[in-house]
Amino acid sequence: MTINKEELDEITLLLKDEKTRSGAFTRLVRLISKPLYWHIRKMVLNHDDADDLLQNTFMKAWAALDSFRGESQINTWLYRIASNETLTFLASQRMKNVTTSLEMEDVLLANLKSDAYFSGDEAQEKLQQAILTLPEKQRMVFNMKYFDDLKYEDMEKILGTSVGALKASYHYAVKKIETFFKEED
Repeated sequence: MTINKEELDEITLLLKDEKTRSGAFTRLVRLISKPLYWHIRKMVLNHDDADDLLQNTFMKAWAALDSFRGESQINTWLYRIASNETLTFLASQRMKNVTTSLEMEDVLLANLKSDAYFSGDEAQEKLQQAILTLPEKQRMVFNMKYFDDLKYEDMEKILGTSVGALKASYHYAVKKIETFFKEED
């Protein structure tokens, strides 16, 4: 999530003024859409679902813009909204479609395999299968650290979890993924 801090600061200032808010939000959407999309996509594994959740994230952010206090960067705030939207979506999917976490893994993996936008090879598919064995929040921590190379301090602000707990969660996730691959061989 390497985004130009100076540009974010400028956008944040422009968002506070009613006259420049709309244009600033459009700039923000252009700046953060791609990394935010991939943050969501790594959790839901389906382009259409990720796209819908991204739109929901921006709609919620726009509606709640006055409540943004600036205690963290605006991109961190958006990641938090996106993370919450994603976890809520996954919980609703689980309630709607499946009764166990194993069935949810199967549903998500089937979504990945049938997604026309997935271009990964067999190794990528296996890695995603291993990641799917993780509990949702642990999977989110793993994705944020492994794929996005986020700092634990940023993750702490996004997920509202202590750095120590995040480090432990990532450590356990890596161990579970290693075990998955050992058992597959």
